[in-house]
Amino acid sequence: MKIFTIILSILALGLMIFNFTQVNFDAPFKGDSIIAIITILASLCVIVMMAILRTSKRIEQKVKERK
Repeated sequence: MKIFTIILSILALGLMIFNFTQVNFDAPFKGDSIIAIITILASLCVIVMMAILRTSKRIEQKVKERK
């Protein structure tokens, strides 16, 4: 599970970097730029969710060790 979350986070980071290059900073809310911004935000959400998942798994493991 740890490897899966890391790979998914790296893919999201790569997608975010790619879409950052697609944004037209002269008109960021027009045409393809808005799609790129939405995709950047979605990638950020994936990275945050994977960090939360890794943290919850770490907590779960520590609780199991106490028993």
